[in-house]
Amino acid sequence: MKRLFHVSDVHFGAEDPEAIAWFSDLVATEKPDAVIMTGDLTMRATKSEFAAGGAWLRSLGVPVTLEVGNHDIPYYWDPFRRLFSPYQRYAAVEKMIEQPLDLPGITVVPLKTTARAQWRWNWSKGRVSPGSLSRALTLIEQAPRGNLIFVAAHHPLIEGGTKGTAKTRHGDAALTALAAAGAHAVLTGHVHDPFDVPIDRNGWTIRMIGAGTLSKRVRHSPPAFNEIRVDGSRFETLSRTLDTQPKQPISEDSRPAAV
Repeated sequence: MKRLFHVSDVHFGAEDPEAIAWFSDLVATEKPDAVIMTGDLTMRATKSEFAAGGAWLRSLGVPVTLEVGNHDIPYYWDPFRRLFSPYQRYAAVEKMIEQPLDLPGITVVPLKTTARAQWRWNWSKGRVSPGSLSRALTLIEQAPRGNLIFVAAHHPLIEGGTKGTAKTRHGDAALTALAAAGAHAVLTGHVHDPFDVPIDRNGWTIRMIGAGTLSKRVRHSPPAFNEIRVDGSRFETLSRTLDTQPKQPISEDSRPAAV
């Protein structure tokens, strides 16, 4: 059995030290096959926050892939840096950003959902560009036949029933395209509460899986991350929470649709 730890929205600068230490201890003792970090590593995209977040991710000692969240690019009040040099402070983590992962039987594909600017007031919401979707579809096509395909993004492509919203532009069409390409799940963050929702697209079931947060910015659930257990062609999602019930299955049916 393979195990992936799916973590999101750590928000260094507003992180929860107890939750960070708890997660690190679990990685050290349980040794998952990889950690998938789906964005908002930082709170304000400062150099010191990226340095702290990068040091933490490297200390885990397992393969890591990192998505860029809306908090990981400069805020609106620094428009020049946001528009023209938004990635200048990524040096501490650049080798992890949007890195595909290939494990036996599993391929993790990055999908960028953040944007420097949008034609709407709230730039924190998601957007899937044609280029980002095309890159993800190409990586899916190149994956070994029979692999489970997990797509890693920051924003949920459609709403997952949480209080927080993503309102991802072109997300619904992207979900349909990813399902048609054979993706089995899209792993996301942003909303700070865990969920696992099966979506049927033309006879293919693709799962929308969201992780909680390890920051102090909790919403309906305590600090949490997801453990994804893979057994052959089947997988299940457990929400691991820092409370009296540390493991809660949140997937209803972990079987992928037949090819």
